[in-house]
Amino acid sequence: MQQGKTSFDRREFLKHTAVTTASACTFLPEVKGIERKNNSSIKNCIFLLLTGGPSQIDTFDPKPDAQAEIRGPFKAISTKVPGTIFAETLPLLAARADKFTVVRSLFHDEAPIHETGLQLMQTGRISTEQNRYPNYGSVCSALSSHSFSPLPSFVVLPSKIGSTGVTMYQGQEAGLLGDHFQPVNIKSQGNDLRNICDITHSSGDLNLGKIRSTVANLSFDSRYGNTRFGQSCQAALSLVESGVKFVTVNMFETVFNEVTWDCHADGGALASNLIDYRTKICPMFDAAYSALLDDLQVKGLLDTTLLVAVGEFGRSPYLNMRGGRDHHSGVWSGLLAGAGLPGGAVVGSSDSMGGIPKDTPVNPAMFAATIYKALGIDPTQKLNLDNGVSVPLADSAPIPSLV
Repeated sequence: MQQGKTSFDRREFLKHTAVTTASACTFLPEVKGIERKNNSSIKNCIFLLLTGGPSQIDTFDPKPDAQAEIRGPFKAISTKVPGTIFAETLPLLAARADKFTVVRSLFHDEAPIHETGLQLMQTGRISTEQNRYPNYGSVCSALSSHSFSPLPSFVVLPSKIGSTGVTMYQGQEAGLLGDHFQPVNIKSQGNDLRNICDITHSSGDLNLGKIRSTVANLSFDSRYGNTRFGQSCQAALSLVESGVKFVTVNMFETVFNEVTWDCHADGGALASNLIDYRTKICPMFDAAYSALLDDLQVKGLLDTTLLVAVGEFGRSPYLNMRGGRDHHSGVWSGLLAGAGLPGGAVVGSSDSMGGIPKDTPVNPAMFAATIYKALGIDPTQKLNLDNGVSVPLADSAPIPSLV
């Protein structure tokens, strides 16, 4: 059987199968590439990809007692959780720190480039030429009891991530699961997400009209901020309400010639610096995440929706000669909220420099297993590779203190 194709014709399945809720929940057609179980209670997920890699020290893991070359320009502030401090760049999240978990000990040992980090944090693994591992959203789509519904299960906003420097798989695709489980990709004109110029899905057999109308008819809320990221976060909530299972929001679509978390301060295509953190990037994230968290709670969706916010790596503990920070995969921070996970928790810590984990190191496989477990998916379920070998969805157990 050709890689990327399901083992039956979908249209024949819809033609000859009674289209009832009961049959959708009990009949699980085979999907090439993955072991299927009756995962009828998979929770929703909104995955905020903080493209570029936020500085841990200038966001969720400040080092107020370190020397100035490490501490950077920002003060630490208290949060709603006694004893937990954030950088002053995130006052709204500091006031809501009791509603989410901060993982302060993420790390990986691969090359500290965007593409490896993007793969690891969106799939849990480094892919090979023969086997591209699927994004979490594609796995959720394939394992959902309504995975062959014409309503898309996986959407990427505001559009699929573009160039990050090296031509490599970035982990934002279905990979070995095939075209049907690719994300729906939306493209809009200008700064208004509602001005949709294109909406595509590679299999061509999904009903995209509901996705288009959900996004195009939004009335944007100023609490999310007047940015494409804020609009995308609000749209993600509306899509989940409409029945979409997994929405990825790319905070930025590239790291070049745009103000992003990638704060090298090089004066050229990577000119973002820590002043941008204060004036643009952190306020953008602070507002949108806080509004999304509030609305999930008010609408009663937080218990059934996992909210993830993470970048592909962190930043160097020492400021570079231009006052920026360079790539650093030795340690960084991420956020997890909802889906039954505890609020106000801090997992792990970094050393006094913010350079390596001090305790409870969390690698991408452990982070992946935690995501799957929180969503109601067994992380030991098998992916079937083209060479006949089967591997678990995640190469680790979840973070034990969380799930």
